[in-house]
Amino acid sequence: MREYFVYIMTNQSGTLYIGVTNNLEKRVLEHKNELIDGFTKKYNCKKLIYFEQTSDVESAISREKQLKKWRREKKVKLINKLNPSWEDLSRSLGFDRDDMEWG
Repeated sequence: MREYFVYIMTNQSGTLYIGVTNNLEKRVLEHKNELIDGFTKKYNCKKLIYFEQTSDVESAISREKQLKKWRREKKVKLINKLNPSWEDLSRSLGFDRDDMEWG
């Protein structure tokens, strides 16, 4: 069964990026290593501070769209509920290293 993730990345100044993926580890490492041009590379968003998991791709996409429409205050409240210190969750998940092979 496939898993899908809605996630939030941030930088030193607190800029928020919301994305969706079917491989959270790979996607976070892509952000951290600046492998994809775009918002996260431009704003140096390398810290995973929130994620949700589901087995339904439509739910993941809908949730991403929902979160993107929220005001910043509501997003911060959601993050603070599960990660009040805004810790980089990739470390506790064990995929903050850059020696990964993605095959």
